[in-house]
Amino acid sequence: MTSISQTTHTKYTFAVLMAFVMLAVNIMPALAKEPVPTLDVFIKSVNNGDAKMLRGVYVQDVLAYPIVQQPASSAGFVSTDSTVVTQFNMATQMGNVGLLAHNYLAGKTFKSLAVGHVVVLVYGDGHTEKFAVTHIYQYQALDPYSQTSKFKDLSTNTTITADALFGLVYRGNRHVTFQTCIEQGGSLSWGRLFVIAEPVK
Repeated sequence: MTSISQTTHTKYTFAVLMAFVMLAVNIMPALAKEPVPTLDVFIKSVNNGDAKMLRGVYVQDVLAYPIVQQPASSAGFVSTDSTVVTQFNMATQMGNVGLLAHNYLAGKTFKSLAVGHVVVLVYGDGHTEKFAVTHIYQYQALDPYSQTSKFKDLSTNTTITADALFGLVYRGNRHVTFQTCIEQGGSLSWGRLFVIAEPVK
């Protein structure tokens, strides 16, 4: 992985912090979960002929969502459409795939992901890329609406900076990161859930 300047590094951190905050806004009622189609049917539904464009994510019996991309100038954008997930541009620039969704919309299915689940990324020409869930991280945001909040690992009670958390979930060898917020005590942005899936060999 190529090194990045401190300025660019700061931009990455700012962008992911904005995403953390944006995941908790635009409150809407949760909608009923639709049945998950077969993979073949899903692939056909997102096909647009573009082999380079990531068009969908599929996990058998768990989720099947088309993917929309963030506007180039809006690293904090997360779609308010309950039927899609948003590809995180900053993760793409790191060579990885970040998938964002509000926890009361498409993100509500992320908590159903478990270690071992096979994640299928679908591209516009129908070709696929397979990953398997290897890690699930849950963090409490110690100051949920602050761009400088630190985060507490719920499994170890250790505290981590936002910059370090960004590095943990978005840097490194190619992988997929699902990100949404954790609701607790009436706060939609109380915590953060990250599900990491690595390539199937």
